[in-house]
Amino acid sequence: MFPSFTGSSRRPRQVNLSGRNTNPFAVAQNSRGHTPVSGSTNTVLQAQQERLARQQERERVQAARKIQKTWRGHSVRQKTRRENRERWDMQELEIRARAQQLHQTLPLYRNEEEALENVHLLLSFITSKGDQDLVRLVTCVERLQRSQSSSSRPWSSERWRTVRRRLGLLVLTMLENLASTEILSDQTLSRLLTFAAHSFQSPHHGSGRHSLQYYRSISKLISSPELHLTDRIGSEVVKTVLLDPLTISKTDKALYTAFASEILTIPELHESFNTTQDLFPFVDHNLLASSIKGCLTSQTSSQQILGKDSESVLWLLAHFIHICRIQMEKEGDAAVLNEDFIFVVSFLLSPMAENLNLRLNGFENTTQTPLPRYILNQITTLVTQRTITSLSTNTQFSGSASSTIDSSSNSAVNLATFALTLLRIFPRRSDEIQMWLNMSSMSAGINRRSGERQSIPAIKYLWQAILRTDVYLSTLQHPQNAAKLLGKDKKSGSTARNDMTGSTSSEWKIILLFMELYTFVLKVTDDEEFLASRVAKENSPQSWTLRSSLDLEEVQQLTLFLKHFAFALYWYARQIIGEEESQQAASLAEYFKTANSKSETKQAVEKIAKPENTTIEGLNGVSLAYMKGLTTGLLRMIYERDSRRKFLPKDFWLMTKYFEMDDFVSNVVKEEERRSKIQEEDDDDNDNDDEYGQAPTELEDDEDDIDEASMVGTQRTQQLRRIERLRKQQQRNIRRKQIDTIIPRLEILQNMPFFIPFVTRVEIFHEFIRQDQIKRRNGTTDPDLWRFSVVQSLARHGMDGRERAHDYLSKQHAKIRREKCFDDAFEQFFPLGDGLKEPIQITFVDQFDTPEAGIDGGGVTKEFLNSVTSEAFKPSVGPNMFVENDQHLLYPNPSVLDERKEFMRVLRYKEGSMEWNEPIRDLLRRFEFLGRVIGKCLYEGILVDIRFAPFFLIKWALSGGSGAATNESGYRANLNDLRDLDESLYQGLLKLKNYPGNVEDFSLDFTVTDVLTQPFSPLAIAPAAPPTFGVNKTLTRNLRPNGGDIPVTNENRLVYISYMARHRLQSQPAHQTNAFLRGLGAMINPTWLSMFNQSELQTLLAGDSAEIDVVDLRRNTLYGGVYVIGDDGLEHPTVQMFWRVLQKFSDENRRKLLKYVTSTPRGPLLGFETLNPRFSIRDSGSDQTRLPSTSTCVNLLKLPIYRDEGILREKLLYAIESGAGFDLS
Repeated sequence: MFPSFTGSSRRPRQVNLSGRNTNPFAVAQNSRGHTPVSGSTNTVLQAQQERLARQQERERVQAARKIQKTWRGHSVRQKTRRENRERWDMQELEIRARAQQLHQTLPLYRNEEEALENVHLLLSFITSKGDQDLVRLVTCVERLQRSQSSSSRPWSSERWRTVRRRLGLLVLTMLENLASTEILSDQTLSRLLTFAAHSFQSPHHGSGRHSLQYYRSISKLISSPELHLTDRIGSEVVKTVLLDPLTISKTDKALYTAFASEILTIPELHESFNTTQDLFPFVDHNLLASSIKGCLTSQTSSQQILGKDSESVLWLLAHFIHICRIQMEKEGDAAVLNEDFIFVVSFLLSPMAENLNLRLNGFENTTQTPLPRYILNQITTLVTQRTITSLSTNTQFSGSASSTIDSSSNSAVNLATFALTLLRIFPRRSDEIQMWLNMSSMSAGINRRSGERQSIPAIKYLWQAILRTDVYLSTLQHPQNAAKLLGKDKKSGSTARNDMTGSTSSEWKIILLFMELYTFVLKVTDDEEFLASRVAKENSPQSWTLRSSLDLEEVQQLTLFLKHFAFALYWYARQIIGEEESQQAASLAEYFKTANSKSETKQAVEKIAKPENTTIEGLNGVSLAYMKGLTTGLLRMIYERDSRRKFLPKDFWLMTKYFEMDDFVSNVVKEEERRSKIQEEDDDDNDNDDEYGQAPTELEDDEDDIDEASMVGTQRTQQLRRIERLRKQQQRNIRRKQIDTIIPRLEILQNMPFFIPFVTRVEIFHEFIRQDQIKRRNGTTDPDLWRFSVVQSLARHGMDGRERAHDYLSKQHAKIRREKCFDDAFEQFFPLGDGLKEPIQITFVDQFDTPEAGIDGGGVTKEFLNSVTSEAFKPSVGPNMFVENDQHLLYPNPSVLDERKEFMRVLRYKEGSMEWNEPIRDLLRRFEFLGRVIGKCLYEGILVDIRFAPFFLIKWALSGGSGAATNESGYRANLNDLRDLDESLYQGLLKLKNYPGNVEDFSLDFTVTDVLTQPFSPLAIAPAAPPTFGVNKTLTRNLRPNGGDIPVTNENRLVYISYMARHRLQSQPAHQTNAFLRGLGAMINPTWLSMFNQSELQTLLAGDSAEIDVVDLRRNTLYGGVYVIGDDGLEHPTVQMFWRVLQKFSDENRRKLLKYVTSTPRGPLLGFETLNPRFSIRDSGSDQTRLPSTSTCVNLLKLPIYRDEGILREKLLYAIESGAGFDLS
């Protein structure tokens, strides 16, 4: 029945190659390839299209009607204006022409109604452009002024208020557009401006919008380069125009706000006319300050000032300060330096503090131009004892010292903001500012018995107030609480610091001010005063520092708060600055944007080159970097005191409970790898660094670049080159900023290492060095394997490669004369730079250049390093690079550079010439090389018996301050460090500080006298010059500008002490110290050194001062010769006697033995297992009369085979007491 049936129910596959649709139900396509829709779907689509067409038609009709209506209105208005203009011209111009023919003035209006009708007619058609309209306006104003002044009765102010305001604004607008026209004479210009000023005399004239428009127009006229307003109309008319609205409308703050935002922001206003005599004395400073404050705190009008560029705000601030200074001479400080003044200055200055610091101090690598002289002078007047003392005196703290700080303490918070701003702008004058603030006393309430007002030092008042703040109490509970107060809320996406208003913001400012002031207190407080009991402080009222210092219990509370706060700033850095802020990058739109003018180019440059500083918005521009530096610096100052003389409990500084210590070392190593990777991206930017100076200025002068950008055909090219450089600078800033968030453990180690146990830090230090060696030495730490890998890698290039390998390795080899060890080493190894990290080979030669026997397998290198350091640091005839203090501790010779310069003068070399500069550079190179040698000892783990002064070692530790805390947590000279430098100077300054009488009796001034030993004959300089020694010469220097004219008084003696400490400890040895640290940093990353304090660095360099552990030494000793331990595992009998004798030795004799063998009397930090090379003993014959001998280069004791324990003890003691070595073998 079905012949095609195959027994399968599956439909057979059909292949259609015709391209036709075989579906009989499908609709055929039309010619356009679209399938037509039929049925109900087609009907719906057609209805929708028709509805859309009707809607479009209605919109076209409505648009046509609107256009027609607009055009008809425009035509009617134009026709009306034309008719009114013709009507006005027929009346006024005929009158004006008749008056000119008769040489008469224009006739007056018959009455007020005629004048008002005429003005309304003029306003109905006049425009702000066109010379004819200017003539009409002049005619109207002239007739109106004469008519009103001649009227027998005053015209109604109510009827004229709006008309006069409109007419006055029209005058100003027209003058802006037509100021340079020839029709406008000087007399006419004066008349128009006077009329405009009088039109704003009514105190009820309207809103602040018209005041802003008025002064904005006046500002444009004054700033117009074509108009020369002051020259044409005179200063009296300008004074009338600017001041009349202010003097008559004395209660209108809108006028004062407009005056401030538009007039006081004009650059170089004082050059236009004499502001000191003609303008500023007539401005109400109280109303001006109140108006600016109201504007800044208003959410609706704050942009009237803050919306302007930073340079305009600076001019406003400078003019405001100048106005207040003028009024101070009349009314006194108390009447002017009030709460509003502090608020305005603080609010405007604080966001620009870091920028102003760069511009004031002229730092390199900044795109900012120097401050104009006028602005500089005005801002500098804020930093005077009179100003700061007056501000402190006028500040009224709400409540007593025991009350909490809340938002009502406006005067105290404003003073704190003001002081913090000045400290950030003028860091070089921080000592003076801090002293003036510290000398202020705060009210402590009324004495119930005497009824008199009591006062306490400012630092004590602030501390008592801080104890009850929520910020202090919450931070004590957990460090993360501080981060929450400063950081970003991830859930809501809003910053917590945006909501930091009221009490929280006030508390932070008071805390920061306290930290600044207490930093100064610590700098000028000696250890005895710091550790004095409360009773001693109360019984010593004559000592200000003693009364201002905190009790030890209070110091412990403060330190705990600082620990938590500092930990939060580093550990929770990502939470504080926000994820998105830490990953910001330069905008590509700015990179490819083409500027159409110089101003646009400059704006783009400033936007890209803007410093990447995260600011705490609730704290008026206080940056996170500033917080880190201030907190870290103060914390380290307390830690240094505790390191000198313990007053805090054991393990108080550790914060290990906040870390996972099991994986801490490995995590730190990973963070160091990340940091190295980021810093490697910046290496190319440092290739052009000068050998002994700063890196060349990366950014060229702004104006030069902008001028180049405007050249024909090169505008885009020059601009892109400029922005490319700035973009790279911004990327470096962002990378440095990212370091703060991706390596929190490393940041804490480098800035607050005392949070981690010392042993753990030593392990990390050694691991850092090992990783660096593996990276530099092709994956190995063995010197021989490294040399083999160098030869193998370069030998692949044939004969040329082998020669290169030989040349490369020969640079690591040197011939050294023992009597000229340092000079030979300097000459041959200084060119290596950080290449000194690689294994070196030393061959000692005699005076005939004959090599000593032996192969350098590492031991000769140790002997070489010990010889170099011994020769370099020992006293010698001539200039000593290092000198000793009374405790025989070494530090760089502060006067050696001045002595060498003086010798150049003796030889009559011209300053700045090649003959003058080269010896100076040679001396600094030697300091740098000596730093490399010390770094090489640390790098190779070789202990040297050298002890440095603590204040010098502190500079090692602080040379690697990381991230934002580089400058703030750097070395701060203080009175206590002077004791390690010069005990007599320390005692003298201590006497001066505590002198109860008038210190002017000592006849001191702000100068210092340095004593130089002259002349001498330094090496490599005029060897034929006859050396003479013992002649002293004095050199007087200023501790501050014009210091010889500033006497030391009771008020400024603390600053004098601070300046003296800074000079002796920092300024005088600066070049020598920096050169040494530069060499040290070439060998050891400075950030690694920052993990240790001064005593720990001494231990790292010279070994542990703890008692010698004989058991540990025995466990890690190697044996040679007949002393080799056999299969039975037993030591040789002589060796057993040696260890029994050594065990019975005193620790002093053990140290002598250790120094006899290893050249250092201290053991390694992590035990003798880490001694390099290992402590070794081998036999040296069986002669019972022979003494033991050593090879210190390989830490080898050559011990004869003694048979009697008494003889062994006797010979051993004789050998170590005699200090002999090779010659006794």
